[in-house]
Amino acid sequence: MTTAISYANAPDLATDDYIVIGLATCFIKEDGEVHEVEVIEPIPSAALEAIFKGIPTSYKLACGTTLASVLDGNTQYLPDGFPVNAQFGEEFVPRAFAAARTYKRREIAKSLIPLGTTYTDFKYSTERKRVLNAKRVVNKEDNVKQHSHTHKVL
Repeated sequence: MTTAISYANAPDLATDDYIVIGLATCFIKEDGEVHEVEVIEPIPSAALEAIFKGIPTSYKLACGTTLASVLDGNTQYLPDGFPVNAQFGEEFVPRAFAAARTYKRREIAKSLIPLGTTYTDFKYSTERKRVLNAKRVVNKEDNVKQHSHTHKVL
């Protein structure tokens, strides 16, 4: 039985809809130095299934829960078992709604982390660092050199 809809921006979702929330190790680059931060973010079903196949991930743990346990309107709640110094990822609320929709389409993914449980046996790795504020700077050296006949009519 589903509870009353309580999300104005997501009328198709209810408070008891399933979602997976993960704790990821990310990095922020400031003044040429890289600082480690722990980020709380929703994990969509496709990403969760890929992680369960053994790919390296920056997630330390993930818990199967409901939208109501992490969101009340636009207010975010720290899930049980997550460190108090962890911060919520950017666009957490719309990403949580999007992730919850993926579990409605892919019911089988709910069995990977049952409701109310926490999973920690990931292939955890920070070898490929997730830099949150990375900026791509394009310069002239990045241009691909074309053959001299590329734009000529022969």
